[in-house]
Amino acid sequence: MNDVRFPAGFHLEPLRREHPRKGFHCGEPAVDDWLSAKALQNQQKHLSVTKVLLDDAKAIAGYYTLATGQVDFGDLPAEISRQLPRRLLPVAVLAWLGVGAAYQGRGLGRLLVAQALRDCYEAGKSFPFVAAILDCLNDKAKAFYRQWDFEALPGHPYRLYLSAQRLKAMMEQA
Repeated sequence: MNDVRFPAGFHLEPLRREHPRKGFHCGEPAVDDWLSAKALQNQQKHLSVTKVLLDDAKAIAGYYTLATGQVDFGDLPAEISRQLPRRLLPVAVLAWLGVGAAYQGRGLGRLLVAQALRDCYEAGKSFPFVAAILDCLNDKAKAFYRQWDFEALPGHPYRLYLSAQRLKAMMEQA
């Protein structure tokens, strides 16, 4: 997974004030609300970064938000936490992802996840982390992310992780 290519007519760019955020609707109110009311403010405060996928008409077809965070070593499975210090450990966070209702079923969600993971991988070269994590809103979202080898953190069935080693292997595949 070395290059993520979006279909013709779509392009990805960092969220800006002029993007039509309030026109985005994916069917999950919390996902819509994040983009319309909170994403830009969090980005301006350097708490997260949101990238939007725009169509030819400059409508937002989808988006994802990345952030950094920490998890206690005890919340991680043994295959990640062994030989790590017993403290809070850095993680990359896929905080939000949505595909507009009119664009669903076209594979754009998979492409957005691929690009988000690519961004995490590239950032990890400068700011290392032990895993990428995300929180699922429901079982449908959980099933979607499981396709990417995300696994549930022990004791947290809707918090999924992908180890940094697995991410690196995915990104360096031929």
